[in-house]
Amino acid sequence: MGNTHPMWIDHIRVENFKSLVGFELSLHGFNCLIGLNGAGKSTVLQFMDFLAQQVKGDLKGWLEERDWKASELTSRLGKSRKKLISFTVTMHLMDGSMLTWEAAFNTDQQRCTQEKIVMDDVNFDTYTLLTVADGAYTMGNIHQPIRFSYQGSILSQLLDKELSDELKAFKLFFQHFRSLELLAPQLLRQKARSSEGEMGLGGQRMSAYIHEMSQEHKNALSEGLKKAYPRLQDIKTRSIRSGWKELNIAEIFNRQELPTEARHVNDGMLRIMAILAQLMTDHSFMAFDEIENGINPELIEFLMDTLVQAEQQVLVTTHSPMILNFMEDDVATRSVQYLYKTVEGYTRAIPFFSITSLKEKLAVMGPGEAFIDTDLNRLVDEIDSL
Repeated sequence: MGNTHPMWIDHIRVENFKSLVGFELSLHGFNCLIGLNGAGKSTVLQFMDFLAQQVKGDLKGWLEERDWKASELTSRLGKSRKKLISFTVTMHLMDGSMLTWEAAFNTDQQRCTQEKIVMDDVNFDTYTLLTVADGAYTMGNIHQPIRFSYQGSILSQLLDKELSDELKAFKLFFQHFRSLELLAPQLLRQKARSSEGEMGLGGQRMSAYIHEMSQEHKNALSEGLKKAYPRLQDIKTRSIRSGWKELNIAEIFNRQELPTEARHVNDGMLRIMAILAQLMTDHSFMAFDEIENGINPELIEFLMDTLVQAEQQVLVTTHSPMILNFMEDDVATRSVQYLYKTVEGYTRAIPFFSITSLKEKLAVMGPGEAFIDTDLNRLVDEIDSL
């Protein structure tokens, strides 16, 4: 696997976020969620972005961008209507130590009213790095009432100079989390004035994002995209009226350069361009929904090789068996998680190839072939019998 970030997420447990009630998921460097429509795949991506937003701190802006209300985040299943979303995140550091983050997010106050971060080091010693409870916080030798307002985690407002090295690394990880789950060609084609350092959930600021790249990064992006589109000559951006940034590509046909504005570029090229641009950053974790959308079948292998070898942690969803077929068996066994709903409507996850029938099929078929050969509607009965 290509993941080399100094910290990554091993495991999450979620209570009361939409259909994620008593939900658990183990994560690796590359991760792929599959399942029937409505199983909760997009909800998991949304929750991961919700986690990152705790540390970024602008929950109000995050909700507005998605056109959501805070009250819509909690589960509507069952009889109780709790206002708290609780979660536990276990993280692994390169030196072998572990961090565990437990928190309870109050949807009325839009912040974590309870929070605890604990470190277990390589010598099996345990240290509590941060605690938030009863309107006060404790961090090292500091213990004082909270006299300032904040959204999400208290870390969103604490200055880096006040934090331990472990908390700085933790905070940086989630600040560098990026979700492009709403990536859409019509948004990727848009002109933008400024990227504000991010491409946007749907890629709506890509023209400005690439325009603001260093020339070195632009060249690297062009070279990466040429592997998928050999006729590509260059990726170009320019500033037009009122500071709007326009994206263009140049291709070679019959030794003649043909320029094309982004609004005429094919969907697949725009999506791969966006993905490659994000993989060139220092992002820690990246999430993509229905990764195969708009990508020609002959480019799926290139895309999968790129994502599996990425330095970042990557989480994708897919409905395409072709995506699975371009995974090595060991990658598929480790990375593919099957999501399904219980009779109560709760989302559950299980490693797809840990299911007995799928494990047997993988011995004689490719991962994608085993996926096609399985009736997902009946798979829950087998899972229930495990």
